[in-house]
Amino acid sequence: MLQELKKIRIEEYTYDLPAERIARFPLERREDARLLVYRGGEIRESHFREVPTLARGAALVFNNTRVIHARLRFRKETGALIEVFCLAPAEPADHALNFAAVGQCEWYCMVGNAKRWHGGTLACRYTVDEKAYRLWAIHAGTQGAETRVRFTWDAPHSFSEVLERCGQIPIPPYLEREAVAEDDVRYQTVYSKHDGSVAAPTAGLHFSEGLLQRARDAGAELHELTLHVGAGTFKPVKAAIIGDHEMHTEHVVVARSLVEYLAGTPREVIAVGTTSTRTLESLYWMGVKLLHGMPRFNELGQWEAYTLPAHHSRREALEALARWLAMTGEEHLRGSSTLMIVPGYAFRVVSALFTNFHQPGSTLLLLVAAAAGEGWHRVYDHALSRGFRFLSYGDGCLLYVAGRRHP
Repeated sequence: MLQELKKIRIEEYTYDLPAERIARFPLERREDARLLVYRGGEIRESHFREVPTLARGAALVFNNTRVIHARLRFRKETGALIEVFCLAPAEPADHALNFAAVGQCEWYCMVGNAKRWHGGTLACRYTVDEKAYRLWAIHAGTQGAETRVRFTWDAPHSFSEVLERCGQIPIPPYLEREAVAEDDVRYQTVYSKHDGSVAAPTAGLHFSEGLLQRARDAGAELHELTLHVGAGTFKPVKAAIIGDHEMHTEHVVVARSLVEYLAGTPREVIAVGTTSTRTLESLYWMGVKLLHGMPRFNELGQWEAYTLPAHHSRREALEALARWLAMTGEEHLRGSSTLMIVPGYAFRVVSALFTNFHQPGSTLLLLVAAAAGEGWHRVYDHALSRGFRFLSYGDGCLLYVAGRRHP
C-alpha cells in the first residue's frame, strides 16, 4: 500500500487559482469569514459565526502556538540589505529556553541576499523607552540551505522581546505585500500563547474571543495543544510524485490531561487546522509505537504511520501514552512529527477539521483530499464558483472525514 501511495502524482491535486481570489488582507471581523461545510458528500454554505451550532457537543482542539517576528533586516556598511529569517532554535534548542535567553542565542535561518554575507557581523538598532540598543547577527556556518546565526544583544531583554522590537511578522510571500501594523494582531490567533511559529495556524484566525465563548456556552468542549509551525508548511512540492518530497519536521507539545481526555471521550473530535490534525493523528501512532516497545516513540517519521500496526483502537494507543506520562511524572508529551497525510490515509483521532483553502499542489491540499476523499474537487470547485476567498486570510471550510462514522 505504501509504495502505491508514494506514487501519487502531484498534478492530480492542483487547480487554477486566480490571483484575485487570494485574500490580501483579513476581514474587519474574524468570525464574518464564510464557511463551506462538507459532510457526507453534501455541501452547504455558512459563516464562522455559526460554529457554536455546528460544533455543539463536539470537542474542538486548537493549536495555541504564537507567531514570532521572525523576519529581521540588517544593512551592511556597504548599504546591502540582508534579511535573516529565523526558522528554528539551535542553541538553546528548546523553544521556550531560547526565547527566554538574555544576551545570546543561536538559530537556524534562511538568509536573503546571502551572497553578500559570507562572514562578519551585522547590526541593527532598536529602542525601548527611548533608550537605544543594538542586536548583532554573526554568521556561524551553513547547514544545507540553512545558515546558523549567532545573535547577541546589549539589552537586558529576552530574545523574545528583542524579536518583538527588531523583527517583522512573517506574513506569507503570496500576499505580495509588506507586513503592516494590522498583521501583528490579525496574523495571530486570539488564543496564541507559546512563541515558536513562523507561520500562523490559519484556520484559527477566524475565531474571536466572543465566538469561543459562544461555542462553550453551546456545549462544545475546547482544548489546546502546541505545534510550532515551520516554514516547511509552505514549501512547494517540486517533485512529480509525493514519495520524492521531503516533509518538514515540526515539534509538538501536548498536555497529559488532553491525552487522557482524548483516550476516553465519546465526543466527535474536530481539529481546528491542519497543524492540530497532524498533531492529533501523530499522537495515535506515537501510542502504537509505545505499545510495541519501539525506541524514540515520540518521534514520528514521514511515512512511518503507513508501516505501523494499525489494529489498535484510539483508546488503546492514547492510554499507553497517558500511562507513560503518569509513570514518568511528565505533565506534557514532547515530541516531533514529520507525518505526511495523503489520500489513502485512515484517520484515527480526528472526525472533522476546520481549515482554509490551500495552494494548488501543496501537502496541505493532499491532507484535505485525504479527509474529504474524491469530494475535494467539488469543495474547491464550489468555493471558486461562489466567490470564497482563498489562502491565509481567506475563508474556510469544515470537512467531515469521508467514510468515518460520526456521533
